Amino acid sequence: MTQPTDIPRVHTALFLASNGVPALPLHRGKLPFGNCLTCAQNACGGRPNMRTPGPCTCPRPCHAWAAATTDPDVITSGPWARAWRDAAAVAYHPGGAGLTVVDLDNPAAVTWAERTLPTTRTVATTRGEHWIYRGAMQSANAVRPGVDIKSTMAYARWLGSGTGTLTALPDAVRALAVKERPAWPVPQAVAVPVRGGGGECRHRTPTYLDRGIAMAEQRITDASSAVHATVYRTFLAVLSTHGRCGCLTDAHVARLFTAAQTRGETVRHCTDAWTNAHTALGL
Repeated sequence: MTQPTDIPRVHTALFLASNGVPALPLHRGKLPFGNCLTCAQNACGGRPNMRTPGPCTCPRPCHAWAAATTDPDVITSGPWARAWRDAAAVAYHPGGAGLTVVDLDNPAAVTWAERTLPTTRTVATTRGEHWIYRGAMQSANAVRPGVDIKSTMAYARWLGSGTGTLTALPDAVRALAVKERPAWPVPQAVAVPVRGGGGECRHRTPTYLDRGIAMAEQRITDASSAVHATVYRTFLAVLSTHGRCGCLTDAHVARLFTAAQTRGETVRHCTDAWTNAHTALGL
């Protein structure tokens, strides 16, 4: 009778787990197994632990990278065992192992890396190479043509140990994930009718303005579903209150964009939502 550890994919997963590398099973096409019934179609709102690095607590492999585990009992027994037996490939969570994978998807991307990045451990892929560095960082897709960064809250297919020596994650790779936000000009202060005999715009008082921005950040952060719509409505509410008096600064906009990006919004989505809110209000 075949034992779980005799299955090559399970053997690979146990090897990774024994080396502190969280492993997860993949279907054909490099896709993770579907979420459990409780979390199907993201009905759980992205839980558990989808906003921060950490393991999934569902009874079966669930939520992609969050299903990665280093527990050999989870891999070889219980509800997860069948998924491992049926898996077409093995993946791992680089950030969970303190690693970063620079995924080079074509020969041109490989050539760019050879000219630009420090040498490190290299793994051949179907179309290019994975360059693996010691150190974790924010993951980011399409940081340049043919280049993705896979580290925290992401998974990479396991294609072997590769060749070369792991080197420390360089600043050149970290910089790739820093996407510049379009610079929004600081609105100019305008004359506002003042009630009660004089004084400056109430929006400029720290209590009123900071509380409003903080509440907007919290509203975005707490969104468990319909994140796109929540971000747009929040931007609309902020601009309807503060968009005409000149009190909003680029720093305030950056806080809102940052909150949205922690929920998975891209800079482009943030920019579009902000622009659409401006248009809707006639600003």
